[in-house]
Parts: sequence; structure tokens; C-alpha cells
Amino acid sequence: MMAYGERINVKTRRELDRMREAARHVAEILLEMREMAKPGVTTGEINTAAERSIDRRGVGSSFKGYGPHGMPAFPAVVCISLNEEIVHGIPGPRELENGDILSLDFGVYVDGFHGDSAVTLPIGEIDDESRALLETTRASLYCGIEQMLSGNRVSDIGHAVQKRAESAGYSVVRQFVGHGIGRSLHEPPQIPNFGPPGKGARMRPGMVFAIEPMVCVGDCEVEILDDDWTAVTADRSRSAHFEHTVLVTENGPEILTQMSGSH
Repeated sequence: MMAYGERINVKTRRELDRMREAARHVAEILLEMREMAKPGVTTGEINTAAERSIDRRGVGSSFKGYGPHGMPAFPAVVCISLNEEIVHGIPGPRELENGDILSLDFGVYVDGFHGDSAVTLPIGEIDDESRALLETTRASLYCGIEQMLSGNRVSDIGHAVQKRAESAGYSVVRQFVGHGIGRSLHEPPQIPNFGPPGKGARMRPGMVFAIEPMVCVGDCEVEILDDDWTAVTADRSRSAHFEHTVLVTENGPEILTQMSGSH
């Protein structure tokens, strides 16, 4: 994990213009995928549609071919995770079924600058426990975003996420965290979704972070499947994941990946 004190890039106006454009494409393509997400559709079909949209728009995939720390290159443009899968699920022939919860984690870049967002969706009719999990995870994301005020500390974000999720009886994944974003998909700082407030660098206008709580019904322990990518809950309880790319401004947080109809 990166130290709280690592240097955080402050974006220029020109860089932010590129990030806003990347974020717009992310949000629009996510909406296209949401429209497809119905029982009987395969995760591979969703990935294929997203890849075609990327090509049509002339932007680049942030995920396909990504392989940090000696890991194999990720083979798809979107991470698609179902039910007990927390994140980094690889699309394929699996069909969506009524009652599933589906997480889509997606990013593109424009002129070398990235946008990144994730949403967890109900497939058909889901049970009350799953619905409450989605509502709490989404709420915890916005609690974290509310802390992205100039002068606040980086750890204030994760503290707010943890407080909201755990107050509802859920656990927060520790192994995967939010991050800075810009010219690289992952930049300093790492932003855990837990921990005490008042630690780390003070946020300043021009900083851009990807805030992404992953919340579980059961325990937060993680296992990685044999594909070396898909992360699942060790107890196989359901997990949800929401994410936005967010800019710190003098007037509060600006959610770059939010648009009408998105999360």
C-alpha cells in the first residue's frame, strides 16, 4: 500500500478537459451496458458491445491488456463480476440469471488521460438482502465523495465509507482500494475504504480520485480464483461495488463520471 504522504498530482485545466471527456465516454458506455444487463445475456456479450463502442468513439480501453506486478494481461475492456465476485471478473459465456447482482467496472482514456467508474446492478428481481447491499454500497460511495473538500485529509474519505457501510451491518473490503487517476489509471494516493480520519495529505483543487467502495454481506476476506484476476468473498457472500472519478474543486467535489441516468 502506498504511504499517505506520496505526492499527489494536481491537474491543469487542459488535463481536466481531457479527463472530463474520458469520464463522459465512461458514463455513456456504462449506460449502454446497463441497458443490456438482463437475464439470458452473457457477460461476454456485454464486453463485446462495450469494445465496439470504444472503437466507434475512437477512445482507448484502460483495462484491456493491463497487467501490473507481473500479473497476466487483463483480456477484456470491462471487469464483470457476479454475486460473490467482488471485482476483476473476466467476461465470458456465463449467462445472467434473474436474482443476480452484476458489477460493471469500466475505464477508457482520451489523449492519455483516464476515467474510471463502476456500478452494481440488479438482474431481474433480486431479494431484499441484495437490494439493501446495493443501496448501502452506493450510499457509502457518496459519503466518501462528500469528504472530498479542499483542506480535508485523504483518509477522511475512507473513514466516511467505512462508517456508513459498517453502521448498516456490512463489511468493507480491505484488499482493494480507491486511487488517484489521471495520466495513469492508478496514481497516488491509494485511498482505503476504511481507517481513521484526519490522516494523509490535504486535498487541493485539481486533485482527481477514483473512489470505489466494495462492500460485503458477510466477511471481507478475499480469495483470488485460478484465472489470477477474479476476486471473490472467501465465505461466498454477495458483494457490491460502486465507483466514480471525482475532482476536488474550490466549491466541493465534482463527479466527472456522473450523468443523467447513471449512478
